[in-house]
Amino acid sequence: MTWVKICGMTNLEDALVAVEAGADAVGFVFYEKSPRRISAEAAREIVKKLPDNVEKVGVFVNEDVERANDILQQVGLTTAQVYSKSIGKWLSWHVGSERKLMIAVPGSSLNDDLLITFGSAEKPLSAIVVDSGYGERPGGTGERFDWEGAKIGIWGLEKEVPVVVAGGLSPENVNEAIKILRPWGVDVASGVESQPGKKDPKKVRAFVKAVRDTDRKTC
Repeated sequence: MTWVKICGMTNLEDALVAVEAGADAVGFVFYEKSPRRISAEAAREIVKKLPDNVEKVGVFVNEDVERANDILQQVGLTTAQVYSKSIGKWLSWHVGSERKLMIAVPGSSLNDDLLITFGSAEKPLSAIVVDSGYGERPGGTGERFDWEGAKIGIWGLEKEVPVVVAGGLSPENVNEAIKILRPWGVDVASGVESQPGKKDPKKVRAFVKAVRDTDRKTC
């Protein structure tokens, strides 16, 4: 079963729709430049009302590790999804933390000789997120990266660590992404929205259904 995360939650209604649709995880963005940014206080109120078995992911972009850790604890999140150049600090944090760690990298880099750290010997990463971001927009672009160009790199990564594919996914193309890239998980935000920060319930349900239908066909 492909792991499914619906990201960019800004309200309880959207989070409950994702849970009802069968998503494995919901994401909260704490990047100040994102149209999906949410405060720690608002995220905490949503998390309180979500089932324990749903993974709650905090998304951080070039955030100070100590501040991010405070948010993770305050909100009650289970996982940190990190876009950062200070991976070493996050890996050190991860060893002493009970929370999971997912490191994001741009899909375009998989065409290069990118050195990716899979975590420490004591505690490997939970996943690597391959996204379509760049520069000031490390994620949430609504654009897909070059799936054909990156697929060999993703297949190689999957031998070492779970890979989550993000960037430009939608109910219409997620089956194609799964067939080409064979990821452990998929992550969507803008592809299931009616506007930035507001989910379209029909699109959320259609996305999860498309993933599950593809899973059944490829088992």
